[in-house]
This record gives sequence, structure tokens and C-alpha cells, in this order.
Amino acid sequence: MLLQSSDHGVARCLRRAALLAPVAAALAAAQTSFSGSFVLPLGDDVIRYESSTPDDPVARLARRLERGEAHLEYREPNGYLLSVLENLHVPLSSQTLVFSKTSFQQALISPAAPRALYFNDDVYVGWVQGGDVVELASVDPSLGTIFYTLPQRRTGQPKFMRQAECLQCHASPNTLGVPGLLVRSVYPDREGFPQLQAGSFLTDHESPFRERWGGWYVTGTHGQQRHMGNVWVKDKEHPDRLDVDAGANVTSLARRLDLTPYPRPHSDIVALMVLEHQTRLHSLITRVNWETRMALAQQHAMNEALHEPADQLSESTRRRINGGVETLLRYMLFTGEPKLEAPVRGTSGFQDEFPKAGPKDHLGRSLRDLDLQRRMFRYPCSFLIYSDAMADLPKPALDYFYRRLWEVLNGREKGKDFAGLTAEDRAATLEILRDTMPRLPEYWRP
Repeated sequence: MLLQSSDHGVARCLRRAALLAPVAAALAAAQTSFSGSFVLPLGDDVIRYESSTPDDPVARLARRLERGEAHLEYREPNGYLLSVLENLHVPLSSQTLVFSKTSFQQALISPAAPRALYFNDDVYVGWVQGGDVVELASVDPSLGTIFYTLPQRRTGQPKFMRQAECLQCHASPNTLGVPGLLVRSVYPDREGFPQLQAGSFLTDHESPFRERWGGWYVTGTHGQQRHMGNVWVKDKEHPDRLDVDAGANVTSLARRLDLTPYPRPHSDIVALMVLEHQTRLHSLITRVNWETRMALAQQHAMNEALHEPADQLSESTRRRINGGVETLLRYMLFTGEPKLEAPVRGTSGFQDEFPKAGPKDHLGRSLRDLDLQRRMFRYPCSFLIYSDAMADLPKPALDYFYRRLWEVLNGREKGKDFAGLTAEDRAATLEILRDTMPRLPEYWRP
């Protein structure tokens, strides 16, 4: 960033602006989805992803371990897994099992020995039978997703290790150009190898049901709807011809694999639906955060060089920030979610446990209340609106987000992107947020 006010500094700043103009134009053109987004510079002066000290839940637990304020217990057959989940408040009911070889521990993963994943609102934990490490990803409000491993060696001082190598796959266009997680659906063979010639799908809450969970076990009922889970390719000449009926409405995995090593015998369908929703949303929040901070830094450099007011924002800078926020807003309001064709029911108790964690309004309603009849959630606004990551968005982005959300929920926004939100949906969501959000602007108040 240029801080000089000399003529030479102005010239350098203007040259930099000229170089950045095509980038800003490309960003504006792609603002509707961030699909195919290039990876933002992790080492940028306003990002400093690898050199900054993170303050995510795993980093905080690591500091508590160093001070002797927390303890991790090694227990067979899962090593530190159960103790990690307890310390990070990650529910066992969130367990999902993935048997495709799509992890760096792929040699140990197969349909007979799937990888187990657990999560809460901002922490993800992976465990593999016989693995050398527990895998963790944890969301820092400013830096986004941070990756760690915990060696599975019995020791008096277990230590989390930050892992930059994970960024080879987890900082790419598939994660919206920032460090993040993704749920992938593949066509696996009977050993778990994805059949790449058949393609794959990145899964979020906007994905068609029929494209979800290839390479995953799925327990739960879903009526006549079909997904790709619980089965593998039998004919490698035609890998896309999965026997989806054989994988439908499976409520027990006991005949498919030995579940003894796993804490729970489930790979819950509702947990999978929530998982794929929030992984994408975490990446979107991080992308908007970083994009805004970079735009503001570039604007500040221009203002200083041209002797303009420090807080002045050009129209192009506003478009760059607001375009990303619009994408975030549409996703957070589930505008692209397809309707369920039949009710969905899990097996692990996750759908009963999950709603209990959220704040409720004076009528007992919560954004964590599940529907599972017509759509995933009863009220169409993501529970991650309460997250520290949302609260950490730079002020211009957060101000614009709340202004636009207010316009949508009070019915002033009548655009086609939000046409699927009924008057009842909007009114209920507005009332819940007024009761449960401490950071709302004053104009939200009735």
C-alpha cells in the first residue's frame, strides 16, 4: 500500500490503479456467484493469512492446553477424537461417513473404512481408522478457515499443528478463491476411487437432491427422492449408472460395514444437509470479508495519494463491495434452494439436537428450527448470521448487508431473486432477528 503524498507517489498509485482496473471489472462481472473465482492473495498486506496469529476455536483450545487449563485424553480405539470433540463442543450426532478417496489420508479410506466427519457452527473434525492424525478445520472471523492436525500419539502434551499443505486443495476456485471447505459428490468404485471421467459435483443447499452424496454413506429417509449415496460404480464403462434405488432410504449401515470403531453407527442425512449449507456459506463470508478489505485498502491508497478524504469510496469500490454482499445475501436467504419432494428424517438425533443450540425469540422460534418437509429450515435465513465471522465483516459490507436484508424482510425488495420468500417467511424472520440479534441497526426497530 502506498502512503506517500508526493507527485512520484501519486503517479505510482495511479499506475497501480490502472493495473487493478481489469481485476475490478472481472470481479464485477463475476459478482453473481463467485464461480471460478481466482484465489485471492493470501499474503496481501490486509490479509496476511499465513503470518497472522489466528483466533479460532482450535487456536484458543491450543492456548488453553499450553496453560494447563484444558486436557486431551487418549482413548482407544479413536485416540484423541472424543476428547477433542468434547473440548470443542462438537456433537457426536453430527457424524457423517465418507468412503471416497478424496482426502490426504486416502490410502486408509474405503467403503469398509470410511472417514468420519463431525462439525458444529465453526469447527470441523475428521477421523480415519488407523490414521496418524486427527484433522481439524476451524473458522477464524477475520482469516477464514484455518487447518490443523493433531498427531495420534499418546503423550502428556498433545499439540495442534497448523497445516499450510491443506491449501493445495482448500484454497481454489472451488472454495470461492479463499481458504475453505467443500462437500464433493463423486462416482466412486468399490474401493472408493472416484471415476474422474464421470465428473463430480460440488454440493451445497442449492444442489439437486439427485446429485448429492456420491461417495458418502447416508442414513435417513427421504421418500421417492433419490441421491448418489450408499452405492458405488459396478460398470466402469458406464460409471454414471449408479443403482440409486439400492442406496435410498437406508436407516442402518450394519450390513454394509463394521461400525464398531465409530462412536456412532450413523451418517445422518440431516447433518449432511446442514454441513453442505454451512461449508459454502463460510467461504462466502470469508470471500466478502477479504474482498472488502482489499477494496478499502486500495481506495485508501488512492485517497491518500490524491489528497481525498480518507473515508471516501468511489462508485467502483462500492460496486465491488456491494456485489459480493448481494451474493452472500441471496445464499443466506436460501433463494436458490430447491423444494424437497418428500419429507426427510435422520437417524442420529441430530435434527432434534441441532435446534437447541440457537437463540429463540419471545414466541420460541429460532433460525435453527428445521422444516424438512418442504425445505431444510423453517425460517429462510441462515443461523450463521449470528456467527463471529459475520460480525467481523468490514463496516461498509456489514452496513450494506443489513440495509439490504431489512429491505427484503420488510417487503420493500420485490425483485425476482427474492420472489420465493412469502410474506409470512419475511415477517417471521424479521421478528426473530429483532428479538435475537444484539447488533441490528436502529432503523430495524419497530
